[in-house]
Amino acid sequence: MKIIILALILSLSIFSKDFDFKLKAVKITTDTYMVKGKKEYFSRENGGDISNSIFIITKEGVIVIDTGSSYLYGKQLLKEIRKITQKEIKYVINTHHHPDHFLGNLAFKDVNIQALAYTKKYIEDNGDEYIVNLINITLQAMKETEVLAPNSVIKGPYLSLGKHKLKVLKLKGHTKDDLVLYDEYTQTLFTSDLVFYNRTPATPHADISLWLKTLEELKKIPYKVLVPGHGEITKGKEAINQMSDYLNYLDETLKKAARKGLGVFEILELQMPKRFLNISMINTEFERSVINLYPLYEDNFK
Repeated sequence: MKIIILALILSLSIFSKDFDFKLKAVKITTDTYMVKGKKEYFSRENGGDISNSIFIITKEGVIVIDTGSSYLYGKQLLKEIRKITQKEIKYVINTHHHPDHFLGNLAFKDVNIQALAYTKKYIEDNGDEYIVNLINITLQAMKETEVLAPNSVIKGPYLSLGKHKLKVLKLKGHTKDDLVLYDEYTQTLFTSDLVFYNRTPATPHADISLWLKTLEELKKIPYKVLVPGHGEITKGKEAINQMSDYLNYLDETLKKAARKGLGVFEILELQMPKRFLNISMINTEFERSVINLYPLYEDNFK
């Protein structure tokens, strides 16, 4: 696998120019900036820029939350940070093991990169497979990308730097190990991919019942700003409510289909409720979810 990846990366390095992501950091609350990803799937046109990256500038240094889907993205994210501050980057946090959240790590190779234990192990064991997949989809955007797994595990209940005290919440639903951070200083909740807003959630490693329970836990947190993994920030419960609504619909649809003995294509022919039709990627992600999850529902009703 390593030899194949090196050959693919070398071919990209020789024959392609650097992909320009045209990143722009926007201040969303005190000391806190977001680079917003596109509400799309990976493509040659977007270079894999589909998720939100965050950085918090404190008096003692910078915290980066998620590094994007490639080394080039990570480098350009670092360039955006350097437009605003020259302070040392103290921590990089990978919220979970999906490639659009950690494959930019190499641009921060001299930094303490942290994640939950399962996330760290999954990246170590499976990260190379993500690279091959994304090379096939995004081509030159993956130039020079290599897997750099987190070098430490987040263990404590808090990650503090300067005035910013981030509560560490180890949750589940989108994957088996979803990291949520709550900045008590600014009352900002960084949900990562437990919340997508106006973008249909991806579910390749999801447990829908756990995810719904987790969303109810998130509602209880007294945040003033919610930063989703995909989509725009919100100041109320609308993003969580939209997620809960869609996941409940998906769950009930698959349960009813399993009870009736429907096939995958019959499910895909069902009429989608109008309230979901304006959410980005609704048809594509619903189809992916049915294909990925329906066998589990069928097993439960045998």
